[in-house]
Amino acid sequence: MSGLVQTETVTTRREPRRTNRGRTFRRLLKQPAAVGAGIVLAFLFVAGALAPQFAPNPQTVRLGHWTNHAPLLSGWHILGTDNLGRDMLVRTLYGLHTSEQSALLATLIASVTGVVLGGIAGYRGGWLDSMIMRFGDMFGVLPALMLLLIAYTYLLPVTIEKETLILAFYFWIPVARVVRAEIASLRAREFVQGALSLGASDRRIFFRYLLPNGSSTIIVAVTSVFGQVIVLEATLEFFNVGVPSAVKPTLGNLIGDAQSGSLAYGLGWWTLVVPAGVLILILVCVNLLGDGLAEALRPARAR
Repeated sequence: MSGLVQTETVTTRREPRRTNRGRTFRRLLKQPAAVGAGIVLAFLFVAGALAPQFAPNPQTVRLGHWTNHAPLLSGWHILGTDNLGRDMLVRTLYGLHTSEQSALLATLIASVTGVVLGGIAGYRGGWLDSMIMRFGDMFGVLPALMLLLIAYTYLLPVTIEKETLILAFYFWIPVARVVRAEIASLRAREFVQGALSLGASDRRIFFRYLLPNGSSTIIVAVTSVFGQVIVLEATLEFFNVGVPSAVKPTLGNLIGDAQSGSLAYGLGWWTLVVPAGVLILILVCVNLLGDGLAEALRPARAR
């Protein structure tokens, strides 16, 4: 009899979690814009990730009649070629590979750091809260572009690894601010106070109650950070203070090369439109998917 009761209790405890996951997934599927954005992002990221395995060398030069071909008028070069005969589809895929790798890693590091430090600040409060947030304010008050330009000046030569760490160091701050405010608000709620009175550990309260209930706000913050990271990385590359395209193509340095070379070398419009279009498409899809996930994860009482 006791075994039956124990089995029933375990089943009752586990069932709501599966039901909540199923409801979240169904709510997400009811948002075609978010689903479509997720599919497009997945396609782009897979294409970029597999570029080094399947695409030829992006620095391959083919002079003569192969140069400056417009899209769909150059045989196999369906997105055209630049002034050195390099395939724009291949270069954009490699640029996508480098940019997505740097942006995803920087966002991951910034998000984990921001969630941990912001969670500690919001949950503990007091002097620990003040110390963490004042440290973030020291750098957060400076414009991101100016701070990163200064960092790039003193960290020459710039590499993708250095660029990723610099971006992560700056962008943990907005994540920490959002998480700190959300955790501090949730900590005052009745269900958290009830768990504290029953003797639940801080670790259990944080991961069982606070993070799940604040997940929608955190997801919006993380997706916003990813969009800012990839735009700022492209901006720095555009101004030629990052990694040059001759070393490793990125979406930013491809756009910068196209803009500066349109007059000097007679580059066609497609050398600018192709990488810029991919960058804009990524940003639109990230925002749509982030909004969709936040809406799907939002508790029913908040709708």
